[in-house]
Amino acid sequence: MSKGSRNRQQQAREKIAQARAAEARRKRRQRWLAAAGGAVIVVAAAVVITIVATSGGSSSSSTGGTASLKLANISTLGTLKSAPPAGPTGPEGAPIPGGPPLTGTATKATGQKVDGIGCSTSEQTLFHIHAHLTLFVNGSPRQVPAGIGIPGATGQNSPQGEFINNGKCFYWLHTHAADGIVHIESPVHRTYTLGNFFDEWGQPLGPGQAGPAKGHVTALYNGQVYRGNPRNIPLTKHAQIQLEVGTPLVAPESITFPNGL
Repeated sequence: MSKGSRNRQQQAREKIAQARAAEARRKRRQRWLAAAGGAVIVVAAAVVITIVATSGGSSSSSTGGTASLKLANISTLGTLKSAPPAGPTGPEGAPIPGGPPLTGTATKATGQKVDGIGCSTSEQTLFHIHAHLTLFVNGSPRQVPAGIGIPGATGQNSPQGEFINNGKCFYWLHTHAADGIVHIESPVHRTYTLGNFFDEWGQPLGPGQAGPAKGHVTALYNGQVYRGNPRNIPLTKHAQIQLEVGTPLVAPESITFPNGL
């Protein structure tokens, strides 16, 4: 065999080897991509499962989710007393109930943290929503007083009533007027509850008591019956919460939130 023929054969063998090496690399890459794709699917599935588990297993989430709250139709309470006429419009543009305060605002919360809730020298706006609380004791309305969550509260009187605009500090949950509007003004996003609000107020809340009023507590949430400890009711945006201590039970009230609230 001539030298030229041997060279051509050698070149052919080298090309075949290169082609086989390239094919092997291609197959390895395909296997790697398939494995990586499978891993992505597994991770994605795990993420979905985790999201479902964490969002579905709790009555509320850090964003205030309410999908899993235990609620029942208002008809389950039977015949209800008609809600009283709305009271006069207060300084925030919401009605003031025609009854005395449930209790005063004197509290041990004078600036220290309560349930991890701080008291800031200025109102916080990173997480800023409002809820409304209506109170009845034995069928009679009670006010949620102005100044809850504002130690050393001072304010101004107007033809519409008192409006608290100053104090030693502002807890992240507080009231400016006696209209039941709870201001949630927090430097962090989290789910606050009615129990947190009553703790700031320095008042007990549970299935058998709301503040100084003792008796079975019926809780309504956005016009439905809340099944559970009223302490756990989330203070979500524009939530309409009604607590009734004793009987007769009163039909759900609701307000129209004024512009800006």
